[in-house]
Amino acid sequence: MRPLRRRPLLVSAPLCALAVLAAGPTTADGESGDVPGISAQVARLYEDVSVATRQYEDGRREAVAQRARAQRAEELLARERQEIGVLHGDLGRIARAQYRQGGGLPYTAQMLLADSPEELMRGQRAVWQADLAVNNAVSKSRRAEARLAADEAKAAAEWQALEKRNGELAEVKQTIEAKLDEARSTLQGQADASVAAGSCRGAVQLDQPGTRSTRAWVAPVESYELSASFGSGGERWANRHTGQDFAVPIGTPVRSVAAGRVVRVSCGGPFGIEIVVKHVNGYCTQYAHLAAVTVDQGEQVSPGQWIGQSGTSGNSTGPHLHFEVRVTPDMGTAVDPVPWLAEHGVEL
Repeated sequence: MRPLRRRPLLVSAPLCALAVLAAGPTTADGESGDVPGISAQVARLYEDVSVATRQYEDGRREAVAQRARAQRAEELLARERQEIGVLHGDLGRIARAQYRQGGGLPYTAQMLLADSPEELMRGQRAVWQADLAVNNAVSKSRRAEARLAADEAKAAAEWQALEKRNGELAEVKQTIEAKLDEARSTLQGQADASVAAGSCRGAVQLDQPGTRSTRAWVAPVESYELSASFGSGGERWANRHTGQDFAVPIGTPVRSVAAGRVVRVSCGGPFGIEIVVKHVNGYCTQYAHLAAVTVDQGEQVSPGQWIGQSGTSGNSTGPHLHFEVRVTPDMGTAVDPVPWLAEHGVEL
């Protein structure tokens, strides 16, 4: 199983993701159906979701840092409370000592009964030192209590900010997921209708990625988990599995793995909506169970170009891309796509 690889899959800020959908579906050139423009809408939402996802992750990391700051503030408060306890103890000891000595009276008596200026000065210093000790202890205790009150307010504000941030992140995530699920459902509904009618809706117009691949060969999707592999057996297939499945959500942009020409666009049969591309080396690649296509038969494509959107059309148990490598455009000529792609520098 390959870990998910993330790309800037597509969201301006959370508000941008919501604004795209709040504005309602827009028409994409060349697209028809009950809900015009849904393919383009899903693609744009994927674009928005990538940005929102990055912002969500930034916010999550900030929330973690904020929690650490709040915990450090709590630790500081605990130390300050201990220090105040010590100060209060010191004040108690000074007060008890003053009480046992009759407050300032013994020192006053010493000054009144002093026989020499030196003895008088000693008495004055004793009074001054006693008063200074009391005043210093009281002042220090008051400063510590004021600092504690300020730090308690700061810690409370940190926790409140953290709770607010967590709430905002949860709301953004839920909203994005709900809107994207709704758009995916609509897109898949159109795909199912096309397969049932055995007639494709035609290529939808999508804004291609801002930067085209500089590599001659790429993976058919950018973020994925590998699922059923070539040659797998089971009740789902009459014979052995003839391709490599990529578990991806409905509407994920599907890319041509290399330059070539689209030799087939089909919307019926067990593969549902499918595309077959013939490459310059003579081999063909198939992309099946799609929700939409963005190319027409006979069209030339480049490496990494979006040629469709993943779905779960045809005989499919869930959203994924079924990818095959064939010697000819037809069924029955498939080879294992994983080592074949590896030979062309694409490690899955």
